[in-house]
Amino acid sequence: MIPAPGPKSVTLRPESPVTMRRNQRSRSIGMGGHDGPEYAWVWNHGLERRSKAYRRRGESVSGTDISRAVTGLKKTRRYGWLRAIPSSVLTQKLRDQDAAFGAFFAGRARYPRFKKRGGPEAVRLQIDQRQRKPRAAWECGEVFVPGLGALKSRHGAHPGQAPKMVTIRRDAAGRYFVTAMVEEAPWQRPAPRHASVGIDLGLKDLAVLSTGERIPNPRHLRRRQRRLKRAQRALARKQRGSNRWRRQRARVARLHAQVTDTRADALHKLTRRLVDETQVLCVESLNVRGLARSKLAGSVHDAAWGELLRQLTYKAAWAGREVIAVAPYTPTTRTCSACGAVTGPSGMAGLRVRHWSCTDCGCGHDRDINAAVNIRALGMTQCLPGGAGDVMRVEDGRPLATAGHAAGGWQASFETRTDQAPPTLDGTG
Repeated sequence: MIPAPGPKSVTLRPESPVTMRRNQRSRSIGMGGHDGPEYAWVWNHGLERRSKAYRRRGESVSGTDISRAVTGLKKTRRYGWLRAIPSSVLTQKLRDQDAAFGAFFAGRARYPRFKKRGGPEAVRLQIDQRQRKPRAAWECGEVFVPGLGALKSRHGAHPGQAPKMVTIRRDAAGRYFVTAMVEEAPWQRPAPRHASVGIDLGLKDLAVLSTGERIPNPRHLRRRQRRLKRAQRALARKQRGSNRWRRQRARVARLHAQVTDTRADALHKLTRRLVDETQVLCVESLNVRGLARSKLAGSVHDAAWGELLRQLTYKAAWAGREVIAVAPYTPTTRTCSACGAVTGPSGMAGLRVRHWSCTDCGCGHDRDINAAVNIRALGMTQCLPGGAGDVMRVEDGRPLATAGHAAGGWQASFETRTDQAPPTLDGTG
C-alpha cells in the first residue's frame, strides 16, 4: 500500500547556529532576546488601535488597516527602526491577531491580551514562492528566510516542494530550529515482517512485544539526575537577573536539552522500526495524565509513553499501517492468555510478581509478555466478524470509531471469567 501524498512538517537545524545566534540580523525577525522590543510592539500597537477604535467610535479595525498605518510609521524618525524588520514578519503578526480576534468572537478564546517586551520563542514567516531565491535555496538544501537569507541545513537536500510558510523557533538552550510544511510525494514502504504485534508499555521495560522481545527502559532523566541537581543548586545560589544567573540558566537548559534529545532520538528509532516491521500494532490506551499524578510520576514522565504513542500513530498513518488502541483498565496482565481466566496477581503488591501461573489451567506466564499477547488478541477482535471490545481504530492519523462492548465478545470473558479461549489468528507475530 502506497500512502497518499500530503503536507508534512519538516524540522531543520541551521548548520551554523552559533553564527545565527550572534548575528544581529536575528533581531530583525523579531527574536531580539530578553530585551528585544521588536516582537511585542506590532502586536501591542495593533491591539491598542483596535481597542480604542471600538471604545470611542464603535468601529472595527482590520489587520489590513493597521498594516497601512505601520507602513506610514516606518517613514517617521521615531519608528524608523521598523524598516530593519521584513514586512512579512509584521504582516504575519497582524494576521495572527486577526485570527485571535476571530477565535474570541466565535467564543473559543478570551479577548487578546498585550504581550510583554521579551523576545518570543517562535516567529512565523511567509515566503513568496514567486521569487527565485526561495525555490533555488530549497533545491540546494537551504531554507530562505527573509531578513536572514539562505540558512543551510545539516540534513542536506529536503523532500517535497519549497514551503510557503516557515517557523523559526528558539528553545531554552538557545538553539534555533526551522520548521516548514512541505508537500511530500508518495513513497513505498517495505513489506512488514509481522502481521500484528501487541505492545505492553511499562517502567521496568519500556515496551514488551507479543513476540517476546523486550525493549529496555533507558531512563534518560535518571542517568543525568546528579548533574542536573548540581547545576540547579548553582543556579539557585546566584542573583536572579544577573549575567552569571543567565549563564548558569543556559547550562541547566542545555542539560535538559540533552535529556530531551536523547529521549526523542530513542523513541523515533523505536517507533520507526515497529512501524516498518508490523502491519497492525495493538496498544493499550493508557491514562497517562492520571499516572503522571501518582507516586510513579517521575518515572512515567521519563518513559514518555504519550510521546511514544503519538509517534506510532502518525508514522503508521504515513506508512499505511494501522494502530488499534485497546480500552484502558482492561485486566490484560491478570488474564491468562491460554484460557482467559482472570487469576493473575492484582494490586500494588502484585507489581512485584513478574512470573505467575494460572490456577485454572496451570499455564505459567511472564507478566509483561502475557499482557502483550492479550493486548494483541483483544485488539485483533476488531478485525474479525462481530468483533467486540472497546477499541479505537486509527487510520490516516485520525480516530475513526469507538466500538461498545458486545455480549458475546472476548471482552466479556475478561469480566465474567468464562473458559472461552481468546481468538487466535494465523500469521507471524
